[in-house]
Order: sequence, then structure tokens, then C-alpha cells
Amino acid sequence: MNVTFKAGVEMRQDGSFKAETRGFELSIDEPKSAGGLDKGPTPTEYLLFSLGGCLGVACGVVAEEMGIKIKSFRADLSGELNPLKFRGRPSPDRAGFKGIAASVRLEADAPREKLEQLLKTVEARCPISDNLSLPTPLKIALK
Repeated sequence: MNVTFKAGVEMRQDGSFKAETRGFELSIDEPKSAGGLDKGPTPTEYLLFSLGGCLGVACGVVAEEMGIKIKSFRADLSGELNPLKFRGRPSPDRAGFKGIAASVRLEADAPREKLEQLLKTVEARCPISDNLSLPTPLKIALK
């Protein structure tokens, strides 16, 4: 059984963006140093949030299956990119992140070996890590 997720993103009059899904609203913008108004995180920061959030949610699901009680979870994520291609300048680099690093800290009632097994399973089952690490068909169409 497939589940469909939907989101809408709309430009505001000030040039920032409003994203909506299931009654939730988020702001998307660029920092002032990049020509934005700094009214919200950048799309690339939301990508990092998405991965961290997905790892956290999947961690809760998998931990329960493994009989592990999670007391605390924190993911610190970073990604580096070269903005030249985004800005329309020649660049040997891709437009997106060159790589993403996630460091997960868990406090739980399990030994480190079991937590490493948990994290390996989480990485394999997290839809966002799957989308980031494997090619995903993308179709962008003008309406």
C-alpha cells in the first residue's frame, strides 16, 4: 500500500516563501547575505531538518521493535555545497550538497553495539536517507 504526501509552496509578496502541508505552515527564505529577508530557514536547511527528523522518528519506531527505550535523541547535521552553480556561474561542482554528515547521540537502555545496530537499521529504513542516498525519479512540470 502506497501513501502519498503532498506539500505546497507559494511565494509571498516580499519574495520569501510559505510552505503548507496538512494545516502546518513554514517559512522559507535566504539569509540577508544571500539576498533574502532571513524570514526562515533556507531550503537546504530544511533538507537537513528533514533528514534529522526522519532519523529521529525512525529511531523511535525501530527502538520499540528492538525493545530499546530511548531516553534522549539528538542529531546534528551538516552539509557543504558550492553556491556557484546555483548563482548561474560556472562550477565543476554539483548544485547540491557535496555530502551530508549526521551525528546521532542516543541515550538509551542498551549497550553501544545494540545502538549501532539500531542506527544501521534506522538509516536503511528512513525514507529521507533513502531518497538522499539513492536516485529518486523527479519530474518538474510547468502548469
